[in-house]
Amino acid sequence: MTNFVRTGISTVPELDDTQFVRWQALLEERTGMCLPRQRRSFLQTSLGLRMLEVGCESYQAYYEKIVNGSSGAIEWSTLVDRLTVQETRFFRDPDAFEFVEQYMRTTATTVAPNTVFECWSVGCSSGEEAYSMAMLADSIFPGHGLRYAVTGTDISTIVLRKARLGRYLSRALNWVPDRYRATAFHDVGNNLIEVADDLRKRCCFSQVNILNLSAFPLHSQHVIYCQNVLIYFRRWRRREILNALVERLVPGGILVIGLGEMVDWKHPLLEPVRSSRVSAFVRKQSNTTEEAARR
Repeated sequence: MTNFVRTGISTVPELDDTQFVRWQALLEERTGMCLPRQRRSFLQTSLGLRMLEVGCESYQAYYEKIVNGSSGAIEWSTLVDRLTVQETRFFRDPDAFEFVEQYMRTTATTVAPNTVFECWSVGCSSGEEAYSMAMLADSIFPGHGLRYAVTGTDISTIVLRKARLGRYLSRALNWVPDRYRATAFHDVGNNLIEVADDLRKRCCFSQVNILNLSAFPLHSQHVIYCQNVLIYFRRWRRREILNALVERLVPGGILVIGLGEMVDWKHPLLEPVRSSRVSAFVRKQSNTTEEAARR
């Protein structure tokens, strides 16, 4: 007989050890995310509530629905949206964004006139991180006659739809520096704000599985911002992801990750930034270094 536990919304079946390991393995195989046992209740609630919505009475039945047939692929996409939505906000790490801003200001005076300054928000969620970079870029590059573009990627289609729309609750402004509030947003009523059209036109959002970066043709990035993403992966996979991101940086470009997300990681093409406030790397300019790395 199936045991049930009660949540604040409804009643879902209890996730036993065997089913937890099975779902844990499927999630890691398909997304790379390693869900620790401490998040078992989160997995149970997310699976259980979705099972109630689609009329599955057991985790085994729902698992078979997921892994079989074309309809399973559609259902998997829906489930991934539930399991991967993470908290975000504008300018979430002020120290990291201050570092990015300083880099942009320096770069604006040294790049060729026709350069398009490219930024990439990896694991962009609902877009606040990408739009934060766009605000920085928009305050710097037009004054130097330069263009910029920001790309946000995530595995969740639900958050990407929100990112493209660019609408947020008015309280999201609490995290935005005063100098951007008047020009970067406008009020659309019903306690909602919308990112200004000029900024949204500079931002592009795409669904990307971080395990399959080789299929995503994005290169020549000046800034790759990858915070609060790597913590969900095993250490060896973090290295693989970072190595792939390095190849997409222009010489002199920067890679920004979260503090403590990858301690003691090194790459022959990168120079670490010496700081206790940010974890960042600069891609070296030397062709000799690149040749050594390929060998």
